[in-house]
Amino acid sequence: MPPLPDPHPVPSEDLDRLLSAGLESRRRDQLYRSRVVLGSPQGPEVLVDGQRYLGFCSNDYLGLAADPRVRDAWCEAARQYGVGSGASHLIVGHAQPHHALEEELAAFLGTERTLLFSTGYMANLGIVSALAGRQDELFEDRLNHASLIDAALLSRARLRRYPHADGAALAELLAQSRSRRKLVLTDGVFSMDGDVAPLPRLLAAAAANGAWLVVDDAHGIGVLGATGRGTLEHHHLQSTQVPVLMGTLGKALGTFGAFVAGTETLVETLIQQARSYIYTTALPPALAAASRMSLRIAQEESWRRDKLQDLVEQFRNGARQIGLSLGGSATPIQPLILGANDKALGAARALRRRGILVSPIRPPTVPAGRARLRLTFTAAHESTHVERLLIALEEVFPCP
Repeated sequence: MPPLPDPHPVPSEDLDRLLSAGLESRRRDQLYRSRVVLGSPQGPEVLVDGQRYLGFCSNDYLGLAADPRVRDAWCEAARQYGVGSGASHLIVGHAQPHHALEEELAAFLGTERTLLFSTGYMANLGIVSALAGRQDELFEDRLNHASLIDAALLSRARLRRYPHADGAALAELLAQSRSRRKLVLTDGVFSMDGDVAPLPRLLAAAAANGAWLVVDDAHGIGVLGATGRGTLEHHHLQSTQVPVLMGTLGKALGTFGAFVAGTETLVETLIQQARSYIYTTALPPALAAASRMSLRIAQEESWRRDKLQDLVEQFRNGARQIGLSLGGSATPIQPLILGANDKALGAARALRRRGILVSPIRPPTVPAGRARLRLTFTAAHESTHVERLLIALEEVFPCP
């Protein structure tokens, strides 16, 4: 039987013409994005188009992405379990390495359970879709990660956004709400500014108004706190004080994937109701095995966090000496805000000519007029690398 004709055909050339106009608009506004193709593993120095660069744009904060112990754990598990999980967790894709990683993450964080997700984006979609709906209200920091914003929009709950890191404004909004269920959603460490959310104030506002606090600690887990337990430990909070905690495996732990941590009841609810968990293929078991090794290293080798903090302090002190204006971030994320899109692009190109690879960040990732260079540091960097970066920055941004 021949296929039925499309009642509203759209000629491909019309679609291309329409899309091309949008692309040209992005180019004109200095918003066009291009990919960098690496020819090497992640590390302080990377290979791009046959040329070696000193890189300051990776989220591999503890320097574990290319650690041979993590690589070997992956290879050994791949020989045992193969390279793919073959199904979703709820069919037949949940292997022993997945289960062991969930248990070890829960023990590390001090929670009853954790649940693996394929990405942090999917974890946030799963949390919000399972816990909120049309009759509910969501309260978000204006600088939250896009995945939290998208999760709120897709949930069809009412979304209200409070000024960045403003616990008093959040408390006022919560007090006005009459919704049956209220969730406060925040980054732990804000990915483009590097500052840390004021969790004690947010938690107090949520508790006083019957709301649940959800913390996306993608950039805090493994980095902040004496033992790397993240933003909660940084603020001397117990894991039981925050109902929902999300973390990723692809940043400080150097692999891929994400998890949600909380009570037994929370995790079982997500297993039953989080669509982005139920309807997707499980992570490869070998990846879970590699992540177990990363978690072990992150706990045993605290020198990585100490060294990372030393490098951040070296950079901030050096930046002040050459007249650069930095924000208040004390994390490995150090933004240099330049304002205009062309300035950020021009600075990134100038640094690249000097052998330094840094990402220019423009709207909509950051607010209009707040384009920047996002400099990130890892425990794999050395003091000499930071010195090279500062010399290059001083050449690109000479003191007046």
